[in-house]
Amino acid sequence: MNAPGLLIGAARSSSGKTTLTLGLMRALTRRGLRVAPIKCGPDYIDPAFHAAATGRAGVNLDSWAMDADLIGRLAARASMGADIVIAEGAMGLFDGAPGGAAGVGASADIAAMLGWPVVLVHDISGQGQTAAAIVRGLASHDARVNIAGVVLNRVASERHRRLAGEAIEALGLQVFGALPRDESVSLPERHLGLVQAGETPALDARLDALADFIEAHVDVAAVIEAARRAPSPPLPRFAGEGEGRRASSASRETGVSVPSHIRSRLLPTSESMRKPGTPGLRKRGDREGAMPPPAQRIAIARDDAFSFFYPHLAQSWRDSGAELSFFSPLADEAPPDDCDLCWLPGGYPELHAGRLAAARVFLDGLRRFAVERWVHGECGGYMVLGRALTDAAGETHEMAGLLELETSFAKRKLHLGYRCARLAADHPLGAAGFLLRGHEFHYASVLREAGAPFALAHDAYSDDARPAGLAPRCVALLYCCAAQTSRFFLPHGKVAAIRPFPRALKKRKAAPERGCEFARSI
Repeated sequence: MNAPGLLIGAARSSSGKTTLTLGLMRALTRRGLRVAPIKCGPDYIDPAFHAAATGRAGVNLDSWAMDADLIGRLAARASMGADIVIAEGAMGLFDGAPGGAAGVGASADIAAMLGWPVVLVHDISGQGQTAAAIVRGLASHDARVNIAGVVLNRVASERHRRLAGEAIEALGLQVFGALPRDESVSLPERHLGLVQAGETPALDARLDALADFIEAHVDVAAVIEAARRAPSPPLPRFAGEGEGRRASSASRETGVSVPSHIRSRLLPTSESMRKPGTPGLRKRGDREGAMPPPAQRIAIARDDAFSFFYPHLAQSWRDSGAELSFFSPLADEAPPDDCDLCWLPGGYPELHAGRLAAARVFLDGLRRFAVERWVHGECGGYMVLGRALTDAAGETHEMAGLLELETSFAKRKLHLGYRCARLAADHPLGAAGFLLRGHEFHYASVLREAGAPFALAHDAYSDDARPAGLAPRCVALLYCCAAQTSRFFLPHGKVAAIRPFPRALKKRKAAPERGCEFARSI
């Protein structure tokens, strides 16, 4: 059976969703419950806090970028072995954009699809009984969504609590608790949201303080009961169920084996990716689903400068037979030479530009890698593949120089929203014309950008497709961030795809054949 679940939603951003979510997750974990954490929408930062609070890796669900089948399978996989699922919403409960794969990208879509009741956290600062009018509107806006109750936030006094709380209870909705104003439980923030979990000092102590805060002011038992009372939707069927199913290792779900001649097409090596018309590339009109591995052996940058990579995407690629090798540019490590593709995710290179510019082993190794093999960069990875990056202080740092690109964090402009993009040329992610879905969120600006585009992209409110990212002979890049979505979660910014230079090709020894399975939950 699925574990019971609930979603923490609100009328707007900065209402207290993360405070309630993290405190509740840690409080339930301390009680001995196995909590499965989920984040709605495109977010790399909150899931790391969820994992720290619960001890379990989380998953992102997004109805704009993911189709309904993928959402169901990812949710089912996340809930396996859990006692309860806690999902944190994004922005306002019904905020989204048109033209999505399974909905508008609203947190309400996820709650409705998966049958999870919603616990509203409502900031009542500057309000009394009017809070009830807002809650009434949220509760009646979409018949698919079940509002289980409300937690009041930023409550100034007992009288304040009664004014708002009693008016909400008169609607027939339960008030689970009231959180007083208390800045001591706040987490540090910066331009893209919270400071990353790995950089937050005394994180365990902060999470325990949040749990104490929630335990003191919220009826946690009543919240759990609200989740358990909700009807549990049936588990979705997975690819490979029925004929051909066989036992798998304990670390994977049951799946179907993939013959080696098919596996070689699905998981291209550096040799096969150099050839035109590589079989197995996803084409225009292909069914939307999980993003398959772009190569057999994938080198992925991972440290404080390159942290925007979804754990469930890594798990999906592993389950499909790909081999992942992580390296740290900040530690001056080069991409492993035995890999077929290098993936530079987004993150905060603008905060570490000086160290990256001084990382000669990394930069020289990246340049050598790009001579023969694909390099894919998103957002922060895109910036590092350019010629120069200007930091917030106005100092310009030399980067890899694989792109005719210069970017600046000193000249800031917010770029935000869902994007659709069609590949301008063949890429390990798909053939020319293949549709990618994603999200853009960054403040850095492009000062100079020249070359063939990676894709033609438009936002959710326009069909005016324009060149996006760069795709020179040796690289593939874009200013967005890859998530596992119905097609592909565009990086939080631009992307580049660097293809190997034909003049420098050389034979590589074929890798030994390995067993491979499709995980049925991905």
